[in-house]
Amino acid sequence: MKRVAGLVGLMICLFCLVAMAKGDTTPSQCQQERKLLEDSCKTRLLLGLSPSATCCQHVRVTHVECVCPKVTPKLANLINVQRTIKQIEGCGRTVPRNFKCGSVTTPP
Repeated sequence: MKRVAGLVGLMICLFCLVAMAKGDTTPSQCQQERKLLEDSCKTRLLLGLSPSATCCQHVRVTHVECVCPKVTPKLANLINVQRTIKQIEGCGRTVPRNFKCGSVTTPP
């Protein structure tokens, strides 16, 4: 259950971060980025609280291609899209409309 909660926190934080520069990241780099993001964001985001400064720092640097493949239909059912968008924007990111990330598409 803790693993699922951690993954939900991770996805909540990043499912629609498209403004990231797309670069060549290795699987181990992606795993490390996801772990750092999960560790710094999951608790506050799962509770619906504003992200911490550390969480926002990770939100701004994590590559979207590391996160989107983890957004499955089952996980997408657990994500409150509107709240997630507000949280990401609270970190200074722009969330584009109609962006597809895994099995989630941001609202128009």
